[in-house]
Amino acid sequence: MQMALLMNSSTSTHVLYPALKTEEPKTENMVSIFDSNLLQNQVNMPKEFIWPSMDLVNTAQEELKEPLIDLSVMKSGDEEAIASAAELVRKACLKHGFFQVINHGVDQELINDAYCEVDPIFNLPINKKLSAKRVHGGVSGYSGAHADRYSSKLPWKETFSFVYNHQNDSNSQIVNYFKSVLGEDFQQTGWVYQKYCEAMKELSLVIMELLAISLGIDRLHYRRFFEDGDSIMRCNYYPPCKSSNLTLGTGPSLRPNITNHSSSRSKLEVLKFLQIINGWLFALDLKP
Repeated sequence: MQMALLMNSSTSTHVLYPALKTEEPKTENMVSIFDSNLLQNQVNMPKEFIWPSMDLVNTAQEELKEPLIDLSVMKSGDEEAIASAAELVRKACLKHGFFQVINHGVDQELINDAYCEVDPIFNLPINKKLSAKRVHGGVSGYSGAHADRYSSKLPWKETFSFVYNHQNDSNSQIVNYFKSVLGEDFQQTGWVYQKYCEAMKELSLVIMELLAISLGIDRLHYRRFFEDGDSIMRCNYYPPCKSSNLTLGTGPSLRPNITNHSSSRSKLEVLKFLQIINGWLFALDLKP
C-alpha cells in the first residue's frame, strides 16, 4: 500500500474476469470493474493489464541515489545549513525531481494510523467500494484500476482519493466526506485523515519555502501562493499479482501538481514506483 494526495444508474457493467474476448472501445455506457479477488485466480493475466515491454520497470537499472533533506534546519535559523539543504533540493529537482525528507515533524504515530486505517477501505466488498466510486469529472472517491476511464494498459491497483480544502473553516471536512460516502463506521478513519491532511499541508508549506530558496526567490513566495489552495490525498493499494512482470501498479505519467508526497511502507516500494514516472515529481518518503 502506498499513500501519497467518474456514472449514472443506466450504465451497463462488465467485470474484468475473464479477459474480454473482443477489442471493444470503451463507451460512455460501459463501466469495467476491477475485482482483484477474481483476477488473482486467473491462469493468464487479462490483456487489459498487460503493458508494452518499453514501459515496464527494468530491475537492472542503477538504484536511484536520492538526497536526504533534513527539514529541521528550516526552524534552526542556521542560514548556512538552510542554503546547503536548498542546494541539495535544487540538484535533485534538476536531475530527477525526487528527494526524501527527515526530521519533518509529522508524528510517526499519525503516519502509522494512516496506514492502518486505509486497509478497511480496500477490504470492503466490491459493491460497497463501487458505491463510493469517483464520479465523472471528479477527483474524490474509489477507482479500481481506472477501468472506468480506460480499456487497455490498466494499472494493477485500487485507489481512494479525497480533496482537502485549505480554506475550509471546518475542522472536520474529511470526516464528513468519509461518513457521507462510506458510512458512520468510517468516522474514526475520517478523523485520522483529517489530522494527516493538516500535517501534510504544514509540511508542504515548509517545503515550498525550501523550493523558493533553491530558486533564489523570496522565501515566502510559494508559501503565500499555495497556503489557500487545495490538496488531493490518494491512497493506493496494489493487490498481489501473479504476473507482476507484465504489468504496472502505476504507469508513466506527468504530474500537474506542484508536489507529490509519497509515503510508503518501504523505501523499495517508493523507488520502484518512481522509476516509472516521467516529468517533474517531488516525492517525499516520510522518514521520522
